[in-house]
Amino acid sequence: MTDPISDFLTRIRNAIMARHKVVEIPASNLKREMTKILLEKGYILNYKFMDDGKQGIIKIALKYDPVTKVPAINSLSRISSPGLRRYTGYRNVPRVLNGLGVAILSTSKGVMTDKEARNEKVGGEVLCYVY
Repeated sequence: MTDPISDFLTRIRNAIMARHKVVEIPASNLKREMTKILLEKGYILNYKFMDDGKQGIIKIALKYDPVTKVPAINSLSRISSPGLRRYTGYRNVPRVLNGLGVAILSTSKGVMTDKEARNEKVGGEVLCYVY
């Protein structure tokens, strides 16, 4: 696999389209930090890290509206890819849907959202957009 972050996003996207309640993803530190951001911003219900003796598994409980069954995540899009990295300075950090969505960045101070990066005045690689 050449792009584990793209695989992470695709597994979540496919699980949402199939209306699954839980999705299992092979774990890494970067994926764990991205999952924490999705939980903090209210895009998922919960997550659990399970150690299987190898690299581990992240179980993510997806969030849907209780009445209409509409998923909380409308779009997950990968921005920076292994063939074309997208970097930004803190002055040019993108705003997703005029602030309604979230851009996840990998910075020198860790993985954070676009708003946190602007407040910390750090730039970095734009990993994905979520809304």
